[in-house]
Amino acid sequence: MTSQHVVGRFFDVRGGQLYAHVREGDGPALVFLHYWGGSRRTWLPVLRRLDPEQAFVAYDQRGWGDSTSVPGPYDLEQLADDAQRVTEALGHSRHVLVGHSMGGKVAQMLAARGPEGLAGVVLVAPAPPAPIGVTEQVQETVSHAYDNEEAVLQSIDLMLTHGGLTPELRRQVVEDSLRGGDQARLTWPRHGLVQDVSDGVGAIEVPVLVLAGSHDKVDPPAVLADHLLPLIPTASLTVLKDTGHLSPLEVPDQVAAHIAAFVAQL
Repeated sequence: MTSQHVVGRFFDVRGGQLYAHVREGDGPALVFLHYWGGSRRTWLPVLRRLDPEQAFVAYDQRGWGDSTSVPGPYDLEQLADDAQRVTEALGHSRHVLVGHSMGGKVAQMLAARGPEGLAGVVLVAPAPPAPIGVTEQVQETVSHAYDNEEAVLQSIDLMLTHGGLTPELRRQVVEDSLRGGDQARLTWPRHGLVQDVSDGVGAIEVPVLVLAGSHDKVDPPAVLADHLLPLIPTASLTVLKDTGHLSPLEVPDQVAAHIAAFVAQL
């Protein structure tokens, strides 16, 4: 089989279409869900390091990237519905959800539904199922994290990274963060961040790999070990070296290698 090239594609969801990059190839297909403030581009460094025959879809979630015009609601249920629609339309018999941060919470919600063909889940610096220490003050601060370029750069340096972004990737993070629709930008800190989805996640039956950043200030390894692993019986935790919260951009070699090893074992 010759190496497949990546194509742009739109997926029909409620109220509009989500833009995606898709590569046909060997399954199970990987379904990539980006973080709050990101886009499909967040996964590019990881995608470039995967086996060239690996099938995947990386899409802009509702309200972000090239899907900013898709109307709300932008809550977790809708984002999980979207992920399910994309996965079904993709048409692979088996798939693995790969969710980063907010995308990780969306992946937990969808996996808890037990969708047909789900073979495994990779949670990269995921938001835990229930909020830990999130006060109203924290929500207010987070809701202003992407107000303008200065705020985004401050977020990158103080909260999101361990200092490992190239100038080009810093620009990308700024662009993606500022491009998000106003409602999509506010729905996560005001609602998704504090929503408790822990009731459902115990029902996840497929293997779950949790990748935590050694220096992650948003979702530290200790928090995930205490507040996510006990709730998902099939989950195991691996700590990524020398990275903060944006590990797909900071240490894509490690992220891609762990995803590939996980998929090979399924």
